[in-house]
Amino acid sequence: MDEVKKLLEGFADRAADGLPDADIDADVSRGRLALRRIKRRRRVTGVLCVAAASALVLAVGNQVKWWGNGSEVAGNPVEQGTAASAAGPATLPAATPKANQTMSAFGASVVELVANKQAWSTIACSLAPKGWSPEPPIAANRVVLSQPEMRTADTAAKVVLQASDQARSLSHVRVSDAGGKTFHIGTVNGRLTGQVKLPNQWLLVELPTGTVEWPDDEVRRFLDSCTVS
Repeated sequence: MDEVKKLLEGFADRAADGLPDADIDADVSRGRLALRRIKRRRRVTGVLCVAAASALVLAVGNQVKWWGNGSEVAGNPVEQGTAASAAGPATLPAATPKANQTMSAFGASVVELVANKQAWSTIACSLAPKGWSPEPPIAANRVVLSQPEMRTADTAAKVVLQASDQARSLSHVRVSDAGGKTFHIGTVNGRLTGQVKLPNQWLLVELPTGTVEWPDDEVRRFLDSCTVS
């Protein structure tokens, strides 16, 4: 900057006639100010260039990583977690029931019917739900089955067998024929109910309220094993 000042002073000594004397100090100050502005712009431009370069590196890196994952899926072994993420949620195999166990359409365990060796008044069934037994006293034409932990008054949670001269009116009824018998399965007051016409009477069974453990085929099996004398 001192050299520039000397150069300006040399020009000032040879200034043309009629022109005002040159203000060397003011020119030098303006020059220094302009130089600082140029340096400031260069610094800002440099920072912006560095930021832009960093962003470009990140973008290119992510792009390469993305394409790399694609190439791994295409030809190279892929880690189990990465493959699962790329393929979406894993599809679990359907649950397979264990021995002596079946599953209902709702995923709940289906009632297990076992051989019944007890005599029930005029109603006799060769099958009975496992763990269920008749409550005393047993009426001539009515049997109530319950589990040991059930309360006596909780009738809606029990299995009720009823012999009747007439059929009950069922809602949402499904009718099917098997073994020479016609089975009616529906609901009574929202409770799953099945009935079948036997030689002498109708036999009705009311299942626990809200149950999903008695699919239609198990209701038919149970009723088909029963007789009324």
